[in-house]
Amino acid sequence: MASAANPRKIIDTELPEIPAPQATAEPLPPASIGPDRIRQRAYEIYLERGGEAGDPREDWLRAERETNKALVLEAFNTLFNQRDYARAATYWSPNYIQHSAHIPPGREGLFNLIRSIPPTLKYEPGVILAEGNFVIVHGRYSGIGLPANWVVADVVRIEDGVLAEHWDVIQDEATQQQSKSGLPMFGEKFPHP
Repeated sequence: MASAANPRKIIDTELPEIPAPQATAEPLPPASIGPDRIRQRAYEIYLERGGEAGDPREDWLRAERETNKALVLEAFNTLFNQRDYARAATYWSPNYIQHSAHIPPGREGLFNLIRSIPPTLKYEPGVILAEGNFVIVHGRYSGIGLPANWVVADVVRIEDGVLAEHWDVIQDEATQQQSKSGLPMFGEKFPHP
């Protein structure tokens, strides 16, 4: 427990001195996404509680989920929307494992696929879930040069602070006329036919 004499001591573990995060317009580089960043975020969560003792394991797990979700969102935005291949390479493992039936193997297979898609490609993330080193993002890929947008559940495994493995479930986005449920598959509005 934190004590008046040493507010940095939680249970029987002395927390390391971690400098406050610097405000920056740039997202954290991938090198800072990993155990050190998770540890820093867990400490920030402790501080958000006013330094009150909590469950360090729960703080760590929450920090891990938040950090991994931020990593995947930044990686996807960098590759799919910004098309910054040099920066994107820092987010994907050189040994990237691809399970999608629509994407050639490896990091270069993914990057070459994106290079072949029209510059109108836009990625929009929706619901995102994380547990351990897995992140699932429900998102929409539009402007892909096909008659319908894709609504995709991307499942990503993170290892050593980079995207290491990927699976997906892909559906063509239904129009209002095609939808038996009467509800959009992504967001609150149907795509325009």
